[in-house]
Amino acid sequence: MGNRRSAGHSAPRFIGCLAALFTIIIWGTTFISTKVLLTDFKPVEILFFRFVMGFAVLFLVCPHRMKGVGRRQELTFVLAGLCGICLYYLLENIALTYTMASNVGVIISVAPFFTALLSRLFLKSEGKLRANFFIGFVVAMAGALLISFNGSKLELNPMGDLLAVLAAFVWACYSILTRKISSFGYPVILTTRRTFFYGILFMIPALFLFDFEVGLERLADMTYLLNILYLGLGASALCFVTWNLAVKMLGAVKTSVYIYMVPVITVVTSVLVLKEPVTWVSVMGTVLAVAGLFLSEYNGKGSGNSE
Repeated sequence: MGNRRSAGHSAPRFIGCLAALFTIIIWGTTFISTKVLLTDFKPVEILFFRFVMGFAVLFLVCPHRMKGVGRRQELTFVLAGLCGICLYYLLENIALTYTMASNVGVIISVAPFFTALLSRLFLKSEGKLRANFFIGFVVAMAGALLISFNGSKLELNPMGDLLAVLAAFVWACYSILTRKISSFGYPVILTTRRTFFYGILFMIPALFLFDFEVGLERLADMTYLLNILYLGLGASALCFVTWNLAVKMLGAVKTSVYIYMVPVITVVTSVLVLKEPVTWVSVMGTVLAVAGLFLSEYNGKGSGNSE
């Protein structure tokens, strides 16, 4: 009976791990598409187009309405849209205008730590944090530092770095809200679509602040069109569904530690696509980041369930 129960727990856990890993692989490569689009598009334009496209696709895939949503549940969707879709990306993009991308990359990796702290305050179902989570966090952060500052010196910029910390905290809030939403029992595609809807609504006032232009004629360029499709269909519509699915199956804390893999994916993509050289520093950083993920994920014998 024990083995059968363990197998029953391990199947959703395995699917959750695959969903989280798939999401992070896609998200770790989006910087290339964003870099290409930034030639002619402002960050807020890329952001708006990708999520409107993502919302449209999710609506076409599953046009059903959500029924019986209570006021408190609706508020959770509103806050998730504000945090995960609007504020996180705006804070990250603004941070990049003040500080180096390497700083932002490392600071965003702090998100799992914030998620762990918030889960202790608001989610009783997440279980007690073990020492290995914090050891893994330190190891992964050391790896992220090595990867991000490979061949460059650390330059602090209080304004940009603070905005990046806020972005990491906001993403942690989104993870907790997503975990709460998963307990409502609605299909993941419908909950993701509703979150996108509120995120886009909150984004609209920001469009006026950042000189937003529709300029759809720019998408006549096939390179731009393919890259915005990759961000809209892959990194937004598909990946937010798979990420939310992972949170539902693994819990907010267990899913968040996969963020440690983002710098690793970025390094691998840079080598394969941009032909950047491999250095021993980036290799060491990659090893540490992966080791940190495994350390944080490790539950000990017989404790496969993350709930």
